[in-house]
Amino acid sequence: MNIAIVLSGGIGSRMGLDVPKQYVEVAGMPIICYSLKTLDASNRIDAIWIVAADEWLPQIKEWVDKYGISGKICGYSKPGENRQLSIYNALMDINKSASAGDYVFIHDAARPMLTVVMIEESIDGMKGYDGVIPVLTMKDTVYLSHDGKQIDSLLNRGEIYAGQAPETFVFGKYLEVNRALFDSGAIKKINGSTEPAIMSGMKMHMIPGDERNIKITTKADLVRFQEMIKE
Repeated sequence: MNIAIVLSGGIGSRMGLDVPKQYVEVAGMPIICYSLKTLDASNRIDAIWIVAADEWLPQIKEWVDKYGISGKICGYSKPGENRQLSIYNALMDINKSASAGDYVFIHDAARPMLTVVMIEESIDGMKGYDGVIPVLTMKDTVYLSHDGKQIDSLLNRGEIYAGQAPETFVFGKYLEVNRALFDSGAIKKINGSTEPAIMSGMKMHMIPGDERNIKITTKADLVRFQEMIKE
């Protein structure tokens, strides 16, 4: 099985809005539903698991029914203190029914421009690997600074990549490394989903990312997404 985890536990404090960014309506539909509809439309995704705060579950359930997404929704998990703990909570819930060889497909509710093509490329890219991450190459010159004020060295931009979501992993291997990080407490220091995989030596495959696959973090990102939808 290919199981999608949609992370929707963030509060969007940097946006300064009345509701978390993923629940803002754009063109008549909440942002979270854009990626949910894409996941539901893909024949490569068998199940969808949503991580969201309890107070938003009635509203989310109403939306998934309204937009015909409910068929693949298999459950909901509680958010953690950080992104990786939210993932861990979902992994532990999914573990009750998933097999070690299944794939887990992790995406952010605040990345509404997910495409069916990206889903297919991510799943297909798993052959011979433990995980897949879409990446973007660096177009600008990249520098290293230890204090944020002075340039210490020039980096080779041909060897530097920016990671995106979705990130796909072999479920059993990814659960094992996250469980170890949880037991040690180190999971609280994890910033990206692929970080635990790299730390444990999982073989990660980089595939081309999509510049339109933006993550809505600021009001400028929201405006950009609104413009994309208008286009």
